Amino acid sequence: MQTSPTEISLELKPRARYDLIDVTQHISERVGDLFKGYRKALYCSFHTTAGYLEESQSAQLSQRMEPFIGAFQQLFPPEADYRHDQLQFRNELTEAQKRVEPRNADSHLVFISSGMKNCVTYENRPDRPVYFIDLDGLNGEKSRCRKTTILGYNEEQVVHKSRMSIPVSKHPIDSIKLSDSRHGFFDQLNQIVRDTDIEHGRVDIDLEADEQNVGLTVNEYETLLMKHDLAEVLHNPLKFMAQKGKHALAAPQLIPGKTLNYAKYDLVHVFNELMDKFGVSETVIEKFLSIFLRLPASRFLSMKRHISLLVSQNSETGYGEIVFGKYQSPILVQWQRAPKETRYFDVKVSKFN
Repeated sequence: MQTSPTEISLELKPRARYDLIDVTQHISERVGDLFKGYRKALYCSFHTTAGYLEESQSAQLSQRMEPFIGAFQQLFPPEADYRHDQLQFRNELTEAQKRVEPRNADSHLVFISSGMKNCVTYENRPDRPVYFIDLDGLNGEKSRCRKTTILGYNEEQVVHKSRMSIPVSKHPIDSIKLSDSRHGFFDQLNQIVRDTDIEHGRVDIDLEADEQNVGLTVNEYETLLMKHDLAEVLHNPLKFMAQKGKHALAAPQLIPGKTLNYAKYDLVHVFNELMDKFGVSETVIEKFLSIFLRLPASRFLSMKRHISLLVSQNSETGYGEIVFGKYQSPILVQWQRAPKETRYFDVKVSKFN
């Protein structure tokens, strides 16, 4: 059995805009049996439209991962009226960048709403696939270059636990960038990592049990995406699907106007297609829909209450530090006002051996 952690980085080339890539196969091709001696493996994506599902969720879905992701892709179809994709309003981009910037708001929203993560930990089973899920693998006809890091280890030791808080706005629907230096939240986390002298490990951030109507994700904190597109989804999860609703627009005379609007009618077809693949009865579909159509978006979206962040050794300083991709930010999303305009977290820092 290996005694010290081993970290490798892989470059992945998706074959299509949506692609499932078995990372364990790539590990075997790259380093052979090197990882077989480890009990655990941490997988980290450095992208905001490609990542992983948690181990338990992946195991539950098994061969049904594509219809699961597909349901969210139908909620957020490409080329709907996303503000993030209206590049003329993206002032942070140069004119040259606007010419090559992908229009991919749909992929960001699928990532966030389906509960995909940038960083997950699995039992290390080299004989079982671990899927890197790419939602935006092509820019035009060109395959994008993706990067993922895998860290094999045997034991983890909790070296720090604390309760932390962050101020939030009075707006009931809002998103807050946790790494914003004005809050000091990540300055504290980075100091904790330095003080604990970790070379390889993980930071876990959990919303406290009493925190309601709120979720966590790691994604791109771009103003139009966060303050407009995501906010509109929380107000009305069917908005973008309604704009591109092929079923309703193809046969509007079939829509029972007194019971379902265009968006809800199209949603029935989404779930019919999904449940056919899952082998669930029509009665179950009807019950699920009757409940869903009475619920706000937040109850349907699979946003998580927990995020994990990789701690890796900086090759220049020799010290461990929290690692992010260029466009990644940890983000808190709330859909009801927080008491006293503050949110609370349980923070845990673990050292890998």
